[in-house]
Amino acid sequence: MKPSSLILSTLLLLAACKRESAGKEDEHAHDEHAEAKGHDEDHDESHVHIAPEMLRDLRVTTAPASARPGGDNVTALGELTFSEDAYAEVASPISARVGTVFVTTGQQVKQGEKLAELRSPELGKARAALQAAQAKAAASRQTAERKRTLAAERIVAQKDVQAADAEAASAEAEVAAARAELVALGASEDELRGGAGTPGFILRAPIHGTVIERDARMGQMADAEHPLFRIGDLGSLWLIVHAFERDAVRIQKDTEARVTFAAFPGKELTAKVGHVGQRVDASSRTIPVRLVLDNPEGLLKPGMSATASIPLGSPDGTITTVPAASLQRLENGWVVFLPTAERGSFERREVGRGRTLGDHVEILSGLKVGEQVVVDGAFLLKAEVEKSAGGGDHHGH
Repeated sequence: MKPSSLILSTLLLLAACKRESAGKEDEHAHDEHAEAKGHDEDHDESHVHIAPEMLRDLRVTTAPASARPGGDNVTALGELTFSEDAYAEVASPISARVGTVFVTTGQQVKQGEKLAELRSPELGKARAALQAAQAKAAASRQTAERKRTLAAERIVAQKDVQAADAEAASAEAEVAAARAELVALGASEDELRGGAGTPGFILRAPIHGTVIERDARMGQMADAEHPLFRIGDLGSLWLIVHAFERDAVRIQKDTEARVTFAAFPGKELTAKVGHVGQRVDASSRTIPVRLVLDNPEGLLKPGMSATASIPLGSPDGTITTVPAASLQRLENGWVVFLPTAERGSFERREVGRGRTLGDHVEILSGLKVGEQVVVDGAFLLKAEVEKSAGGGDHHGH
């Protein structure tokens, strides 16, 4: 074979091998691209997946997105107290010594139920005076009756009968006065027990309610200035908040307000405006506003601090709100996390944030009323998203 032919054959063989090698490299690159694309499709950035062992340690609570009246709102701080119509302080009307105590703190009582037995020498004197007046009245009635009989037989003059009747009427007036004095001392004749020297009387509950405080102890001396019992109805409480005068004048009676308590994070209650004060506090330039809250479960306690969001003027439509703790900030905006049917899987959803309303936040877009969002645990879910995003960037490099 000629040298030129040999060289040509060698060049053709090398070109064929090079084309085959390039084809294999292209096929391999295509397979790697398809595999990478498949991995990208499997990684759904709209969901967060938590491992079962981590989920056991993650305390997750949820709350629904809620609707509330739109328009302007004012946020005011306040404190729970008893309704003035359902609260009573019970003290001894006179100086007396406490005997038997029939109730204890936290006990439910009905109107008229026994609270304690008290004994007082002063009450003994009043009872003795009543007994003396009753005896005198009985004798006067008998004398008047006898004079009327004698007058009918013309033994005594008619003027003697009239004098006897006047004496009897005066004695009856003394009985009435003695009874009134006993009532003023806080006891009735039926409640007196024992002899005239050591009588007792019963303190009774003036309203239905719960015994909030009991200062009565057996053997102690009691007087009218120091209540022995404080009784209140916990079924309905008042929240007194203080709003600046420029806002208070726009608050309307019976408006529905939203109330949150530091003791119950994430829990929102409703209350109605019962009264707007008529006087401005000169030092703070605020007006007290009374909100009425139902408390059927007895969870709320007088003295608790609270924050109220009260609409101003006429409500203008409704807005959607979620607890502030459920809203998390990521690099591309605000998000909330929604639990899914799959255990350990949470949907990450971008939302539009509006105004801060107490411990709730207005949602402008991305969420519907009634959808459940994660409250406790939302921050850890955010951290998991940021961790995953950081890991992805590192792998890309």
